[in-house]
Amino acid sequence: MTSVSSATSTASTTAASASSSSTKGSASTDISKIDWNSIIEASVQAKLAKADSIDVKITGNEAKVSAYQNLQSLLAALKTSAQALRAPTGTLARTDDVFLQRAAFFTANGSVDASSSVSVTTESGAQTGGHDLKILQLAKAHKVAGSTVASASTNLGHAGVISLGTVGGGSADITITSDMTLNEVAEAINNQASTTGVKASVLKVADAQYELVLTASETGRTISASEVSGDDVLNALGVTSADGGFADELQASKRAIVEVDGVEITRSSNDISDIFDGMTFHLYQTTPADTSITIDVGTDLSSAKTAVQSFVDAYNAVRQATAAQQAMSADGTASSDAVLFGDGTLRNISQSIYTALNTSIDDRSMADIGLSFNSSNNLVLDESKLDNALLDNLDAVKSLFTFQMTSSSSDLLLLTRGTSAPASFTIDVTVDGSGNLAMASVGGDSSLFTVSGNRIIGKTGTAYEGYSFVYAGNTSQSIDVSVSSGIAEQIYDVANDAADASDGTLQALMDNLTKADGDLQRRSDDIKSRAESFRTTLTARYAKFQAAIEAAQSTKSYLEALLQLQTSSS
Repeated sequence: MTSVSSATSTASTTAASASSSSTKGSASTDISKIDWNSIIEASVQAKLAKADSIDVKITGNEAKVSAYQNLQSLLAALKTSAQALRAPTGTLARTDDVFLQRAAFFTANGSVDASSSVSVTTESGAQTGGHDLKILQLAKAHKVAGSTVASASTNLGHAGVISLGTVGGGSADITITSDMTLNEVAEAINNQASTTGVKASVLKVADAQYELVLTASETGRTISASEVSGDDVLNALGVTSADGGFADELQASKRAIVEVDGVEITRSSNDISDIFDGMTFHLYQTTPADTSITIDVGTDLSSAKTAVQSFVDAYNAVRQATAAQQAMSADGTASSDAVLFGDGTLRNISQSIYTALNTSIDDRSMADIGLSFNSSNNLVLDESKLDNALLDNLDAVKSLFTFQMTSSSSDLLLLTRGTSAPASFTIDVTVDGSGNLAMASVGGDSSLFTVSGNRIIGKTGTAYEGYSFVYAGNTSQSIDVSVSSGIAEQIYDVANDAADASDGTLQALMDNLTKADGDLQRRSDDIKSRAESFRTTLTARYAKFQAAIEAAQSTKSYLEALLQLQTSSS
């Protein structure tokens, strides 16, 4: 058995040696040199090529969305700047209208320091005009003091209930206990100050000398103080005398007295806001005898100029962004950054804005107020020319920018406006036998408007959508109406239609691209998932091929070695 085993081992060794020799001497492929991973990867990448193409499209769409978002933001800023110059309608929009912003200017009449005597704050839309002001007396707060005590932090030993308030105002009862210090008495009073209108403080007169000081919270108010029960705490503290009056009145209550346009006016405060609507006078000191201050209220031209400059800057930002999207490379093709090159929406927006800027109103154009285009089609502002236009003819500047409506009847007032009405039309207004508004029509068509009370409202879907009028008359009449949209009004409409975050044209484009990217991403993910499954299948299949080839080569080598051994034995 041992010899047989030895013979078999020898034969196997010889066969293996022969196989090795045969392999080296033949043209057989060495399986160890086959790059199975590269074969698999090439096959998988062939499957992934379509996903790569989709991913490129997704990246392109994302770049477009980013460009649209940037343009949307810039157009929103342009819309905001146009809003200030277009004279928006509605009470809430009044503060946006730069032409309603007011400024007050002072002229001293005689030897008086106007800026040290008064200041005036104005609200949007305040009545313009001049007023003559004399400040005869300033309002002052009533102030009283008690007698001195040696310490502000030692128990006073007084116990009682006092009543504090102001004449004609509120009052409250305040309890004082015997273990309270002067500081604690002041704290107890201040805890009720919102009700009483009286504040307390502790004044250090000198070492070991402290006084309780009571001050009315409002000028023109007189403090009232009395004992309710217990000790007469007010008298004990020296605030009141034996007869109940104040022992030490530091400052009497005074009301402000001014003379405006020759009329004497008295108020309790030095801040007077009810003489003219939208104006508040802040009084600081009286004017000397035989002097006065002229206060002129007019349009704040500085704010108007700033608004025009902001409009220019906002337009130029939009212009530069759109120009970048039309940039071309040296070879005449679109620049790599111009992802919106040839975009129709972008072209329409740019054209609409350019058309608006070239609007003429009553033969006036933007050149008349110092605006012009440079070689890059950016706006350039001639500040000196704008200053002169604002000073010389503010109404002309306003009409060039704003929406304007003229009516043949003062009974028809504009409340809100739309964007599609013809430049001129005639509204036929019909009232009933009681003089109440019954119907409004244009060209005999009463379906264009809805009547609600004294309002005439343009119906949705008609050219008058967005328009709302108030009819103040009580007779039927035909009213001729003319409307014009200035530069700012037109650009506001263009920017709003394009940049509105809910239903603007740019938002719609972005939403469509985002939706398309979602669909494309799902397709790409599906392809990649199937490609990975194919990789797994291919890897398993090639592993079987590799094992089979290795087994076949081993058998082949063994048979070749055995054949060679037999040939040698023969």
